[in-house]
This record gives sequence, C-alpha cells and structure tokens, in this order.
Amino acid sequence: MVLVLIIGDLHIPHRAHDLPAKFRKLLVPGKIQQILCTGNVCDRETYEYLRTIAGDVYVVRGDYDESASFPPSATIVHTPIRIGVIHGHQCVPTGDLDVLSALARQMDVDVLVSGHTHTFQAIEYDGRFFVNPGDVTPSFALMDIQGAVVVTYVYQLVEGEVRVEKIEYRKEVEAPKPGSVTSGVVPQNIPSSPQTGQTFW
Repeated sequence: MVLVLIIGDLHIPHRAHDLPAKFRKLLVPGKIQQILCTGNVCDRETYEYLRTIAGDVYVVRGDYDESASFPPSATIVHTPIRIGVIHGHQCVPTGDLDVLSALARQMDVDVLVSGHTHTFQAIEYDGRFFVNPGDVTPSFALMDIQGAVVVTYVYQLVEGEVRVEKIEYRKEVEAPKPGSVTSGVVPQNIPSSPQTGQTFW
C-alpha cells in the first residue's frame, strides 16, 4: 500500500495566503509516502512545506510557477499502475476528456493527474482513470494504491466543514505470459521526474 497526496493549483501567496487550517491538520508528516503536485506552487516556502509532509515530492510546472526547474510532466510507476502528472494547461479545450485521454495514451499511463481547471474531478474514461484535485482552497485527494486498485479519497471544504468521498479504480491486469519479461523502465521519450530529494529553487 502506498498513500499518495494529490494536490495542485496552490497559488500561494497570489490567490491564497496559506492552505486552509482544517487541511493542514489532516496533512501530517509520516502518514503520506508521496506527493504528486499539478503545479502552480508559486513560492519556495510552499514547496518546502510539501517536503515536510513527504520526502518523495513530484511537482510539474504550472502556468504560474516561477521556477523553470519543474518538468512539464512526470511519470511515476507503482507496479502495475503507471501515473502521469501534468498541469493541464497543455489540454485544449481545458479539461476535455478526449484530449486528456489522448495525453494519457501518449504518456502510456493508467492514471492521469492534471489540474488547471480549479475544479475537482475523478472519473474513469476510455479505460483509464483521470483525477483533477481542483485547487487546494476547496479540495485535495489522497490515493491509496493497493496493487492494481487505486482508492481515491477526495477531501472537500464545504461550508467550513471537511467532507470526504471515496472513488475506486481497478486496472484490468493481464496475467504474464510464460517466458515474458516485464520492465520497470520509463521510456526515454516520456519526460520523467527528477531524483527524489532534488530541489528546484
């Protein structure tokens, strides 16, 4: 089991001063193994805060990120699940499932995490799972990856209270053929994230 925080479009300090206090209480160090961020972190302090929650942090570049060091996309593998992360401004029209599905096929991923719309969405479409955590002031998501099953818990701030919704995605996994070799190597033409612990500021 791997617990992954899905977060994005923080826009701190431009649109919000900080994460909501009720969310900060939930995001405690030591429980979350990995963070996937769809970008628009906007300042170093917020990035460093994310690193206190989990040491394994992947951030892709959003359209408001000042650091050019963040990659435009990332592919993370939790066998047998392949997760792609993009900001979402690459998708025209914004949030279009057919375009997102084409990007997921191009990245060869089972789950595509994207942001930019500032609206939460988690949907299975075209045999893949698409998650947009929305912006952090009203929502974020936690993915519990258990083999070929991804259980996503969506935390939304509604009228000052935190509400949680559970969504499950199950990848259809074929049994390996006798004599076949599987590889955990990410193809070179797909941009991948930097090594764990690398800083961007």
